Amino acid sequence: MPQDELAAGSSGQPESIHTQALLAKMLERANLQRALKQVRQNKGAPGIDGMTVDELPDYLRCHWPEIRAQLEAGVYRPRPVKRVEIPKPDGKTRPLGIPTVLDRFIQQAIAQVVSAQWEPHFHRHSYGFRPQRSAHQAVREVQANIRAGYGWVVDMDLQAFFDRVNHDRLMARLKSRCPDARLLRLVNRYLKAGVSVEGSIEPTHMGVPQGGPFSPVLSNVVLDELDWELDRRGHRFARYADDCNVLVRSKRAGERVMASVTRYVSDTLRLTVNLLKSAVDRPMNRKFLGFTVSRTGAKLKVADKAIEKLKNRVRELTRRTRGTSIGAIAAELRETLLGWKAYFGIAEVLSPLRDLDKWVRRKLRCYLWKQWGPSGYRELRKRGVSVREAWNTSKSAHGPWRLSKTPALTIALPLRFFENLGLPNLAPR
Repeated sequence: MPQDELAAGSSGQPESIHTQALLAKMLERANLQRALKQVRQNKGAPGIDGMTVDELPDYLRCHWPEIRAQLEAGVYRPRPVKRVEIPKPDGKTRPLGIPTVLDRFIQQAIAQVVSAQWEPHFHRHSYGFRPQRSAHQAVREVQANIRAGYGWVVDMDLQAFFDRVNHDRLMARLKSRCPDARLLRLVNRYLKAGVSVEGSIEPTHMGVPQGGPFSPVLSNVVLDELDWELDRRGHRFARYADDCNVLVRSKRAGERVMASVTRYVSDTLRLTVNLLKSAVDRPMNRKFLGFTVSRTGAKLKVADKAIEKLKNRVRELTRRTRGTSIGAIAAELRETLLGWKAYFGIAEVLSPLRDLDKWVRRKLRCYLWKQWGPSGYRELRKRGVSVREAWNTSKSAHGPWRLSKTPALTIALPLRFFENLGLPNLAPR
């Protein structure tokens, strides 16, 4: 994209975001360059036009003056998003909307301006999709409240939140801090752009499609109202996107809060609390952002579902039919395990992580034993296993998984073997 095209409409020192029209701010060179960089970093699949992220810069070089003119004149029309179904851990799917890469670029530019307007006013206990804030901070906030004596949690799940956001209420909220009619009209067009389902265009009368760059910002704008209502009532809470925990001192207080907040969400926000997934319970019986807490000391612990999800990924990488070398398998596992550890490494209950480390090594021993096949005896002997142990193991009627825990496989493939492959440990050693 030519520098002069990006610079068009800006002059010298930018004016304050409060005095300058927000659409003009959105179209400023620096904001557009930042948006383009972010979209390229995020990568992602093409939308309905098939254009890839790598093709976007060349497209903008040719067509940006025309697109910019349409945006300034208020006649730009976003393309419908492409609907895809993403598998969920429970076997169900959730809809994801993939905008075209051009619309992702424009949405990102809008999101940066809207975020700058709203960020100073968001509640301090809102942690999702905000600069300098994280899921870890939200989890620590919940833990601190439990340790302060708030031993019951009101765990609230908003039913199909992104699909049910009321457009009129959202636009009214947005207008309070973004009073630029042209920018609001553009946002509204994105909300109403429709969705392409197997080639057929369906209208969108409500909801914010997951997958667009400004969906997280708009979700915070909607739920900021809930944050300040909880604050007004004096509640202790932490919210990350549509996942909210309110901490109270007793079960009775929790039941009162659940009933009153459910009414507020329904009557004021026009959203629905999923009563099947929400509950008033002890924190150790619930999970929040992949974590739970121990029964004593409220120490952070990885939730069972998060462990099972990782195990499923490891099973996928080590399935028998892949026929890949152990080095390639270890490299893929390393990437998966390091990413998992970067998030769950703050866990304070370490025994489940040690068990996971042992389980991963056992899966790899099992994988290698299957690969060795008829040459199992020879491979064991080559790695220092006694004749008797190697013979008994190779001639055993037991299956590979059972044999992967035998002394012979542990001797042949010790901890040092996996360390040399670059396999990280999830539990600190």
